[in-house]
Amino acid sequence: MPEGITEDAATRVFADHRELLFSVVYNLLGSVADTEDVLQETWLRWAARNSGPDGAGGGGDIENPRAYLVRVAVNTALARQADISRRRETYVGPWLPEPLVARADAGESAERTEAVSMALLVVLETLTPLERAVFVLHEVFGYAHTEIAPILDRSPSAVRQLAHRAREHVQARRPRYQADPKVQQQVTERFLKAALGGDLASLLELMAPDVTLWRDAGGRRGPLRPIHGRDRVARVITGTAHREEAERLEIRYRTVNGDPSAVLFDADAPFAVMVLDLDADGDRVRGIYAVANPDKLGHVGD
Repeated sequence: MPEGITEDAATRVFADHRELLFSVVYNLLGSVADTEDVLQETWLRWAARNSGPDGAGGGGDIENPRAYLVRVAVNTALARQADISRRRETYVGPWLPEPLVARADAGESAERTEAVSMALLVVLETLTPLERAVFVLHEVFGYAHTEIAPILDRSPSAVRQLAHRAREHVQARRPRYQADPKVQQQVTERFLKAALGGDLASLLELMAPDVTLWRDAGGRRGPLRPIHGRDRVARVITGTAHREEAERLEIRYRTVNGDPSAVLFDADAPFAVMVLDLDADGDRVRGIYAVANPDKLGHVGD
C-alpha cells in the first residue's frame, strides 16, 4: 500500500475485506451480534491507524492490510471470549449458533459462504478459544501454520500442536463427509411434513437410532436439554407440534450455513430455523438443530 493512505482509501480497503472478516469472526464466535461488534472495533482500530491528513495515523506503513485486519479481528474476538462464555453459562436451554440464512433472491459472497455448518459449529464450541482459532484459520480458510503464528503471537510449533489437538477433537466428534445437497433437501422436506403432521411412524423411519435434538428457544419453550435417541426425539417432536400452529406456519427452504435447510414463518415473521445433519450414509437424520429464539432470528429475512 502506498505511503499516505487517504481516509477514502482506508474505507475502501476495509470494505473490500469486510466479508472475509465477518466469516472468520462468525466462525470463531457463532454470534452475528458479537461478530458485528468485533468488526466495529476492528474498523475503529483500522481508521485510527489511518487518521489525520494523508493517513498521518500511520496506516500507510502497513504492507499487508488483509493480514493486519485479520490479526486485529481474530484477537479482538478472542478478547471477547470470556464475556461470551459467561453469558452462555447462564443461557436457559441448549445454546445454538445464530443461523446464517442465504436470501432467496441474492447470492452470497464467496467469503460469507465459508461459514461452516451448524453441526460443525456446535462441535467447535467444545474447543478452547485458541484451538478453535487455529482450526478455523487453517481448516476453513487455508492459512498455513506459519501464517497463523504471528496472528496469535505463538510459535509455528505451538500452532501445529494446537492444530493437531483441534483436528483430532473435531474428527472424533464429527467425521468429515459432505451430504448430497439434493438428498439433504429431500430429507428435510419429508422430515418437516412428518413433524408438523404429527406422523410418528415417518419420523422414526427418517431418524438414526442415536439422533440428537437441540432446540434453542432461549428458555421460552421446549426442552431445556438436548434430547438423545430416536424414540424420545420423535415423541418430543410429535408431542409439541400443535395442529393449529402447524397449519399457520409457512415453510421456506433456504441455505443455512451452507446446507439446504428450512425457515419457518408465522405471518411473515421468522418463527424458527431448522437444520438437519445426516449420517454418513446420507439417508438418516442424526442431528436436528432448531433455532427458535426470537433474539437470534432478527436478521433472518425473506
